[in-house]
Parts: sequence; C-alpha cells; structure tokens
Amino acid sequence: MMEVGSRRLVLYNLTAHPTADWTLQQFREAIPSDHSYQFLIHDRDSIFARELDQQHKSDFKLKVLRTPERAPTANAYCERLAGTVRRECLDFVIPLNERHLRMTLRSWATHYNKGRPHSSLGPGVPEKSSDSSLAGPRNHRHRLPSDCEIRAKDILGGLHHEYRPEQRVA
Repeated sequence: MMEVGSRRLVLYNLTAHPTADWTLQQFREAIPSDHSYQFLIHDRDSIFARELDQQHKSDFKLKVLRTPERAPTANAYCERLAGTVRRECLDFVIPLNERHLRMTLRSWATHYNKGRPHSSLGPGVPEKSSDSSLAGPRNHRHRLPSDCEIRAKDILGGLHHEYRPEQRVA
C-alpha cells in the first residue's frame, strides 16, 4: 500500500493465498482512525470483492476507485512500485523462504521510504530523517563543512548504499 502524494510505502505484507478478509485486515492495520485519505485506488483483482469496497466506504470513509479492465497505465503508481521492487531488490536476491523474503522487503522498504531519492519528489525522500544536525544557516546545500565527512551505509548487504554527512571524530 502506497500514499501517492508522498510515495511512502504505508504497508507491505505477503501471503501465499490472499483473500478479501486478509486484505481488509491489512487495511485496518495500515490506515489510522484519524486518517486524511480520500480515495482508495485498486485494480479489479478478485480479492477486492464488492463487499470489501463497501467496508472501505463505511469503515474508512474512502471513495473507492477501480481501475479500468486491461489498463495497466491507469494504476501507474502501483505498476511503477511493483517494477521498482523487482528491479532494485528481487532481481538480485533469491529468497530462501517466506521469513527471508519478509526480512528482505522490510530492509528494502525502509531504504525506499527513508534513504532512496525519488526524482518525482524533487529529488527527495518520502520520510524525512530526524538527523538534521548538519543543517543550518551556515551550511550550504552543495558544500560539505570542513569538519564533516561522508559515510556510507550498506543496504541489503551492499546492494544499495545510503550516504550521510557526519561530524569528524577528533
């Protein structure tokens, strides 16, 4: 599940046999009671039964928009997300079991939300980090302060990297 405006992954879960009840439970876990969402966009998969749409309208006060049949570009955000997960993660990792797949997706989703730049956001990230220790009026966006250095953090065993400025240790 993804917020279209921020590109933030709200929920990622997996099951071998999804049902309408399982899907409704995922929505209950992901959508807070004080949400500001207006719409739910989904395809015409059989797990999105008419009863499920009615639950979304009554429980979550969401207007349900179903994409047209055989029109993958109508849900371009989700199609792009699925392709990104495949290209950036699952093409390079062979999950050994369901637990391993969950751990891999958890790590990748954290990177996607907090460390991976999104060009559609200018480039920005869906969730701003709380590490703003180097931000301030004396620091220019394109210049590294002389008392700082760039540190790399490996993601998924070095498949991806996140770079952050840190104060040099004396």
